[in-house]
Order: sequence, then structure tokens, then C-alpha cells
Amino acid sequence: MKKIDLSVDLAGVTLKNPVVVASGTFGFGREFGQFYDLSELGGICVKGLTLHPREGNPPPRIAETPMGILNSVGLQNPGVDGFISHELPWLREHDVKIIANISGNTPEEYGIMCEKLSRAGVDMIEVNISCPNVKAGGLQYGVVPEMAAQVTEEAKGHSDVPVMVKLSPNVTDITVIARAVAEAGADALSLINTIRGMRIDVRTRRPVLKMNTGGLSGPAVLPVAVRMVWEVAQAVDLPILGMGGVSRGEDAAQLMLAGASAVAVGTACFADPYAPLKVRDGLEKIAAEQGLSRVSELTGGVKPW
Repeated sequence: MKKIDLSVDLAGVTLKNPVVVASGTFGFGREFGQFYDLSELGGICVKGLTLHPREGNPPPRIAETPMGILNSVGLQNPGVDGFISHELPWLREHDVKIIANISGNTPEEYGIMCEKLSRAGVDMIEVNISCPNVKAGGLQYGVVPEMAAQVTEEAKGHSDVPVMVKLSPNVTDITVIARAVAEAGADALSLINTIRGMRIDVRTRRPVLKMNTGGLSGPAVLPVAVRMVWEVAQAVDLPILGMGGVSRGEDAAQLMLAGASAVAVGTACFADPYAPLKVRDGLEKIAAEQGLSRVSELTGGVKPW
């Protein structure tokens, strides 16, 4: 097979290959590191961090669906200081880019975390704006353009590394939010986050999740992700980390053709820890079959009718 250059550029950060593992599905990498060298990956987006430690939501908080999973884990994590002290030094032993995912209750919290993490030496910060805003009565930053922009500005003002904003699909028009955060200074975008869903046990008549609803991920959301990546790529001139239902090289290629510079593998890791490496190898094979010299040549290559 022809040698393919797998490296890609994501907002000035060079990934050795375009496959990142998605936040919340890979923990901090310790369990998966028992299967293979984490340096094989393009990047690791660590489990979502908050300013203070969180225990998460009560169980049951994860449930299977026919084509994916629903989760309402609730951002269980050791807090940003715990991550910097105990997890980041171990991750830094591997030749892989580290992306810190953060969620805050206020814009100020995002700023504090960005300052701590950029000083600690992560390669990029993924700002999750799909979380409650306690100052606005439970609204989500990710569904109101002005709020999304405010968080982006706060993050950028306190970060020395690229800031990537993670967009919610639970909006009428995702390009409106994309434009707002782009104008506020975002260096990159990641999408899509999970789609809000619900399942009910017809025998008990209770929701299968304790919190009633949760985020849907897995193969079922891939077509939605491809469509939204394509729409956002047309709307703003920012690099995109595409995600949502990726389990094969062909899935990743679809997102790249739609406009993504790199892709993230998430739910597939639960069923097969080697999924990210299989996606990487699948992308390389597709690029070779199409006579490409670099996998990055796939980005934006879709030919609409």
C-alpha cells in the first residue's frame, strides 16, 4: 500500500494522525493503555473536567439503545486541579496530543480552568458549552448565541493554547452558534455533542435513566453529525473536529469529506478498545485507494449534487 501522510493540522496543533478519542469515552487513558501504546493515537480528549470535583449523577445513568447509548453520567471527574496533579503527568509520558475538555457553571469558571490548564501544558482546550448555566436559570450556553460567544471570549482571554468550542446539536440552526463563537475568537470547533434522548421501560413505566433524559451517541447519530459538520464548514472558516457515531474508517472519511480536519471516536471504544486504531487504518486505506498522498486531502472534498 502506498505510504500516506496521516498528519493533520488542527488549529496549529499537528496531530500525527487525524484520529482523536472523544471526551467522556476514554477516561484519562489508563485503562486503554493496557491494550496498546497511547502514542498510536492522534490525540486524547480527556474526560470532561469541572473546576471542582464532581461525583456525577445517581445511577442508572447509562443505557443501551439499538444503535448506540444514552448517558447522563453528569460529568463525574476529579476536578481540574486533580487532573493536573495526578493524570496529566502520566499522559505526558506518551507521544500524543492532550486536549482538555472543560465545563463550567459560569463564564468565570471557564476562564479559571483555561488559565490553569494552559499553564499546566495541555496542547488544546475543548470548551463544552452544552452544560447548565446557573446564572441563567438552567439554560445551556450552547443554545444561545450571545452566551456561547461570552464563554468563548472568556476562555480565549485566559488561554495560551488553542481553544476549540464543542457545539450542541440540540439547536434549530447550528450555524448560528458556530458563527457566534467564531466571531468571539474560537480557534476551532468540535461537533457534534450528544443528541438529547429518552427511553422508557414499558413495564415499570419509568425512564431507564434516573435523570429521565440523556445524551444519545453511537452509530445512530452519524448522519446527523455529517450533515451538521457540512453545514458548519460552509458557514465558518475554522478547523473542525468531527464526531458522532464513528466506528469505521468510512465513517471518519464521511466527516472529513464534509469538512472536518480530524475526527473523534467515542462510543465505539466501549465495544472495541481498538476502534480508534481501526478507524485510523481504515482512513489510510481509503486515502491509498483514492490515490491520495495525504489523508488531509479528504477534508472538504464532498461533491454536492
